[in-house]
Amino acid sequence: MVSVITPTFNSEQFIAKTITSIVEQTYQHWELIIVDDASTDKTRTIIEAFAKKDNRITLITHAQNQGAGIARNTAVKNAKGDYIAFLDADDLWRPNKLEIQLQFMKENNVNVCFSSYELINENGESLNKIIEALPSLSYKKQLKCNYIGNLTGMYNAKALGKLPISKLRKRQDWVMWLDILKKAGMAKGIKESLAYYRVRKESMSASKMELITYNYLVYRKALGFGFIKSTIYLLRFLYEYFIIKSKQIKSIKTTV
Repeated sequence: MVSVITPTFNSEQFIAKTITSIVEQTYQHWELIIVDDASTDKTRTIIEAFAKKDNRITLITHAQNQGAGIARNTAVKNAKGDYIAFLDADDLWRPNKLEIQLQFMKENNVNVCFSSYELINENGESLNKIIEALPSLSYKKQLKCNYIGNLTGMYNAKALGKLPISKLRKRQDWVMWLDILKKAGMAKGIKESLAYYRVRKESMSASKMELITYNYLVYRKALGFGFIKSTIYLLRFLYEYFIIKSKQIKSIKTTV
């Protein structure tokens, strides 16, 4: 079974389509654990309606907003699946995402995998861009830049154990995959696009200054590097992000 982890906060505009993309998976042996991080809109009401119709969906609520990292941790602690996958409340999966990924992991005898994914705007319209996954990924490479789209990542919790997630407010997914890769040794990428990432106006990916700030905090706070080492790694990150990783962004024509 696959445990799908979804943190939510004021996601009423997107959460129904996100849940639907899981419900419509060709691989049906999953559980969806949604942790609502003290939403003040109709997010919980929408989730509860889905949960009443499908007992594979579990809603856990936080009384106070604590951030996506802590919400994901709550979900992971409650996960029962052999595999753990992640999907945020505004992103989408292709219908065969889980089926393809599980088959790939078993055929290649790998405990961590991820895939390419496409970009959509807030209205769900294609931005005609795809982020291509690397064929393989080491901890050393991941340390330079986050190469795993969290909405595509999956790991074998039966083999690796359920790994805790950093409490950082931002970029905790990068830290999580670093921890997973350190234990697993490597990850394999699937070139086929299996998901859609929604680029939102207020998202960190739209703010280069926030990107720089929080990536520095990954090195300084989460990984415990000193000031000089963190600064050096941040400069390496900027080179990797703008010069190397940018080559993975390809123009395409697609429909969502």
